[in-house]
Order: sequence, then structure tokens, then C-alpha cells
Amino acid sequence: MARSCSMMTTLPPTSPLLGAVRLLAVVAAMLVVAGGGGCDGAVLKAHFYWRSCPAAEAVVRDIVVARVAADPAALPAKLLRLFFHDCFVRGCDASVLIDSTAGNTAEKDAAPNGSLGGFDVIDTVKAVLEAICPGTVSCADIVALAARDAVSFQFGRDLWDVQLGRRDGVVSRASEALAKIPSPSNNFSTLEANFGSKGLDIKDLVILSGAHTIGVAHCNTFASRLSGFRTSGGADPTLNAAYAAKLRARCGPARVASSNNVTAVAMDPGSPAGRFDAHYYVNLKLGRGLFASDAALLSDRRAAGMIHRLTRRGYFLQEFGNAVRKMGRVGVRTGGRGEIRRNCRAVNSDI
Repeated sequence: MARSCSMMTTLPPTSPLLGAVRLLAVVAAMLVVAGGGGCDGAVLKAHFYWRSCPAAEAVVRDIVVARVAADPAALPAKLLRLFFHDCFVRGCDASVLIDSTAGNTAEKDAAPNGSLGGFDVIDTVKAVLEAICPGTVSCADIVALAARDAVSFQFGRDLWDVQLGRRDGVVSRASEALAKIPSPSNNFSTLEANFGSKGLDIKDLVILSGAHTIGVAHCNTFASRLSGFRTSGGADPTLNAAYAAKLRARCGPARVASSNNVTAVAMDPGSPAGRFDAHYYVNLKLGRGLFASDAALLSDRRAAGMIHRLTRRGYFLQEFGNAVRKMGRVGVRTGGRGEIRRNCRAVNSDI
């Protein structure tokens, strides 16, 4: 039975407080809907499938761990990025997994998603879960669990808990991905507005940016920082000069780098590939944030004030878990909204 957004009460029908409680419930529901956050996020819960598919979380973990063990340097970043990009368009509903059709260009084929990976891992998990628990576990929950399990692999423990119960969206449009996914060239005010529209604050922005401690970026995503500032051919002055020289040596001058979507560089130079740690913030303080959106965090007094504490590994890991859990509730569909896709790449009506 689908749960509603209304407040629940055990007051007897004759209680003089019942009318007031009902009024408060209606007002609360209206406020949540008006705020755009979606009341369904409140019904996500831990171990959602413990009755309907008890093996669900173990299946996800086993498959993801096996795949990450074979590719520990790259796969955690891919699966974490897949989760982020999904949540920023229509909420965490696995719309990023849907394939384009003759009549629709889907999110995954939008420019910001062109370098996404890990789809095959999600496909494998879904196939196994459909075999043992047909029509039960959503693709959206698989993405959320896979991101956590992939990043946690190196620690031998879960870095954060994942609340479950998301349902899958049935709409996926490339135009929305292009408009809503944060760009590596965004300035701070644009980033703040983008995150704020998802119910995420400046602290969440700064902490979630720390995901750039793993993964790589292609030269074309930061080429604009390599020239065109102050003097002809000069690099972005907020970019460490020695670091800029290394980037040019690897990618070529800006005019060459701008079309280079093949050569990749680490987003957190100086940190071992795949190591999820607080080194990203150390680099920020040294002017070695790769993207303009990274450097932008230092342009705001509030954001910059958070960075020193985040250079402490333990503090960063704790706060990242809090922020990614919050992100995982953005725009979720539960109850009677959405569906449980049988194939993560297509809505059920197209299968």
C-alpha cells in the first residue's frame, strides 16, 4: 500500500485535538509541496527491502565490490558521479539510465553526461535482482547503493548509510540535463543557486565538491582556464602557475585543449588514483583546483571558511556522508509515484 504525505496520528476520533492535528497536517503537507522538495523523501528508510527482497543490498554489494576490486582507480568515481548526475535532474530517480529513443534524446546523451560510466554495473545488478525478486528493487535505489558501496570498498566499511524506497522516473530529457547539471565553468553564485534549487546549502556544495578527490577529467572541460586571462595567452590567475604549466604540457595550449576530449588528468593531483580522502581541499588552498567551479569555492567567504577544517580526513569523511545522504533525498519518488523498471535502460511501457 502506498504511503501518503499526510501526518499520521493515533488520537481517538473523539479527541478535541484531532481537528487541530488534521489542520496542521494539511498545512505541513502544503508547505512541503510548495517548497518543491517533495514530501516523499520522508518515507525513505533503511533496509526497505528486508521483507520483499532480503538479499537486495547484499547482491548490490557483492557485484559492486567484485567490479571495483578489478578497477579500483576508476570505477568508484564513475558510480559516484552517476549518482550525482542522476539526482541533479528530476531528482534521484534513475532517469540518467534511460536510453534515447527515436522520439527522445535522453539525459545520458546530453553533453554533461557524455563521459559517464558504470552503466554496465547497474545493468548486471538489475538483471540478478530481477531474477530473484522480479519487479521489486528500483534502479534508483541500485544507483544509490552502488555509489556508496564503490566508494566504501577501500575502507572495508560503509562510509554512509543509504535509505531506500525510491521509485524510478519515467521521463528523461537531454535538455534538462544540459540545464540542471552543474558545469565545471560555473561561478560561485551560479553553483549556489543550482544547489539551492535542490534543497542543498553552501555547506553541501563545498562538501560534495570534495568528490573530486577521485576521478579524472578531460582537457576540454578546463581548457578555458589555460589562457585568455590578464595577458594574451595567460592562465586563470586563480590557478597555480606551476600547475597550469603542467596542464598545458599534458593538454596543449587552450586552443588545442578545448577540443581534446580524450586526454585525461587526475582531478586531485598528488593523491593516489582512486583514494577517497581530503586531499582535494589541500589542493584548493594551493590553487590547484582543476575546474573554475573548484576555484570558485574560494571566492565566497562562507565557503572558503569551511575548507580548512575539511582538510582533516576524518571530518571530511563524516561530513561527506551527511551531505550525500541529503542529496540522495532530492526529488525522490515513492509510494504510487514512478515505477519499478524491469530494465533500467527503458521505462516499462517501452519494453
